[in-house]
Amino acid sequence: MGAMGGGALADTVPAAQVFIAPGAQMRVVKLIAATPQLAGRYDPAAARFAPDPALVELGRQLFHDERLSQPGGTSCASCHDPARAFGPDLRRGLRGREASPGTARGSRAGHFGLRAAPSLLYVRYVPRRYFYEDDDALQPSFFGGLMADASADTLAEQVRAPLLHPDEMNNGTPASLLRHLKQGGVVRMLEPQFGSRVGRDPEVLLAALGNALQAYLQSDELAPFSSRFDGFLRGKVRLSDAELRGLAIFRNPDKGNCASCHTVNETAARPERSLFTDFGYEALAAPRNRLLAANRNPRHFDEGLCATARRLKWPEPEQWCGYVRTPSLRNTAIRQSFMHNGSIGSLREVVEFYNTRGTDPVRWFGKSGAFDDVAPSYHENVNVNSPPLNRKPGMPVALSDVETDDLVAFLRSLTDERYVALMPPDGRR
Repeated sequence: MGAMGGGALADTVPAAQVFIAPGAQMRVVKLIAATPQLAGRYDPAAARFAPDPALVELGRQLFHDERLSQPGGTSCASCHDPARAFGPDLRRGLRGREASPGTARGSRAGHFGLRAAPSLLYVRYVPRRYFYEDDDALQPSFFGGLMADASADTLAEQVRAPLLHPDEMNNGTPASLLRHLKQGGVVRMLEPQFGSRVGRDPEVLLAALGNALQAYLQSDELAPFSSRFDGFLRGKVRLSDAELRGLAIFRNPDKGNCASCHTVNETAARPERSLFTDFGYEALAAPRNRLLAANRNPRHFDEGLCATARRLKWPEPEQWCGYVRTPSLRNTAIRQSFMHNGSIGSLREVVEFYNTRGTDPVRWFGKSGAFDDVAPSYHENVNVNSPPLNRKPGMPVALSDVETDDLVAFLRSLTDERYVALMPPDGRR
C-alpha cells in the first residue's frame, strides 16, 4: 500500500482528547484528513455504557416495529433477529420461489441485501473511526466504524443506511421516511422524548431514531457474555481437549493465525478483552457470490473501504479497495452464510477457505485461480503475506483435517448459551 504521508496530514495538531467509544477517551496524534490518528490502540474494556433506560425501552420498541419499512412488515429485528444472536434468519420472508442469495430479504419481493447482515451482539464495543501506527509499522492502520466499509461512524449514524436503502427498508429519502412514519404513527412515539420537530424535520427524525436505537444496542441485553468460552475465562467451565487444541491453533501464528485479527486474551477474566475482532479491516478476496443480483454484471465489484476513504478524503484511497471490516467471531457457529458477501455456507468451509485459498485457488475462484470478487486493478491490495494465506499451489496446507476439526470445535465454544441449540452438527471428518 502507498504511503499515507504528504500534504494531506496536518503538520501540527494541538493535543486533544477524543471519545472513541462511550467512556473511552484517547489522545490524538495527528489527523488523516479529518480522521484522527490516536496515540494508542482502543481498549474495549475502557468503554462504559449507561444509556437512559427510557431511551433503551423506546429503542427496543422501534427495533421490533414493522412500520419502519415501505411497504410495512420489515423491522430491524427482521434482519437482526434476537432469536438468532441478532443476526439474520435467511429463510425469513421468502415467498413462492424466492431463495436467499446468502443475504437477508428486504421489504420488497426479490430484493436482498448487498452484503451479509452481521450479528449486533457486542456491537456497542465497536469504536469510532481512527488510525493507529505501531512503532514498527510503515504506515498507520485503520480501525473502527460501522458497516463492512466503515461508512458510518456511530450506531446512531448507521441506522440511516438500512432505513433508506432500496434493498432493505426502502424508505428512499429522509423526506419520504418522515411522511411514512407520520402516517403510520411512529412519529408520535418519538415526540415525548425528542419534541415536535421530529414530525417536521427529516434530519431531526433520523437523529431521533438513531439515538433511540443506539441506546438499545448499547444496553446490556446485547452483551450477554454467556458462552462456554466466557465460562472458561471466569474459571467456571473447562473447555474440552479439542476446544483447547483449537484455541492453540487459533493463536498459533504459523497455523490458524486467527488471533492476529480476531483478538482473544484467554488469561483476562474480563470477556470484553476477547471480542474476537480488533475492529480492523482486511482484504481477503472472499469468493464471488454469483447469486447476488449486482454480481450479474461482471464489471461490478464491492470496493469495500475505499469508497469510504474517497468520501473522507484520505490520501491514496485506492489502497483500501477490497478491504472489509473484521467481524467478531462470537456466535459465528449459528450463522447461515459467511464472509461479507454471504458467499460461503458453513463455518468449516470458512476455515477451509483460509487454509486452502493459496494452495487450491481453483476451488474458490474457478479455472483461472484469480481473485474473482476484487477488481483486477486492486489485486495487489489482497493479503497474500499472512499465514496461512501466504501459501502457494503445491505447498502443504497449514491445517490438517483433524486440526480443522479442533479449530471449528473452539469456534463453536463462542456461542452464547441462548443459541447453543441452533448450532448445526459440527461436521467433523
